[in-house]
Amino acid sequence: MRKDIQVIAETDELLVLNKPAGLIVHSDGRTEESSVADWILENYPALKDVGESWTSPQGEIIPLRGIAHRLDRGTSGVLLVAKTDEMYAYLKNEFKERRVEKVYRAYVYGRMEAESGRIVAEIAKGTPVARFATTLGFSKVDESAKKISAPKKWYAKPCDESDVRAAITDWKLIENLPDQHAAYLELRPRTGRTHQIRVHLASIGHAVVGDPLYSTDKAPSKPAERMLLHASQLTLTLPNTPPQSFTAPLPSHFVIF
Repeated sequence: MRKDIQVIAETDELLVLNKPAGLIVHSDGRTEESSVADWILENYPALKDVGESWTSPQGEIIPLRGIAHRLDRGTSGVLLVAKTDEMYAYLKNEFKERRVEKVYRAYVYGRMEAESGRIVAEIAKGTPVARFATTLGFSKVDESAKKISAPKKWYAKPCDESDVRAAITDWKLIENLPDQHAAYLELRPRTGRTHQIRVHLASIGHAVVGDPLYSTDKAPSKPAERMLLHASQLTLTLPNTPPQSFTAPLPSHFVIF
């Protein structure tokens, strides 16, 4: 069982964890490996049936053990776990209503020319045929392009900010790294779509360093052991309390420059 999960804060109703990179939040129904949910069951057995369950594509029912939101396997940082069904329902609604402020840190490929910006694009699944065909030299989408086998993953589909499907990520430059083809950013996702930050950054030509799905061929001189994306802080208002912020320090593998 993993020993590197850190408890940032704990009350009778809430558990705040610092998830290490490389660890899945809960089983994906395909592989046999330890997860945050397993750690919770071992260390907090009373949370066995808190919250909802997730049904995998294979039909397996996977208890979430109070986990109120998700982080990608490669992403480290703050993770909220409810210790009661009432807190679980409250947290789910806070995320749904976008009242939880999320702050991430990331190293990205390439130097940023602006100090800050906003990325607005729907996070869609698959590789659009027209876009893929264009990269291979087709002047239009024809039958030849449609037959091309392309990898299936999320991509950014431009849209207006008023679109209900719009995903929004604000970014701010912390530093363009001297002598490195990389920049250090603070990111504030205003929505919570799958792979949102990773897809949005890749869509503007600045993929997260070490991202196995969306990174480019251009890399800093020092390779990354892990994907360099970290959920550094969550700020929210819990019942009958003023707003609180929970912060996870950067992991040791994150500081490579």
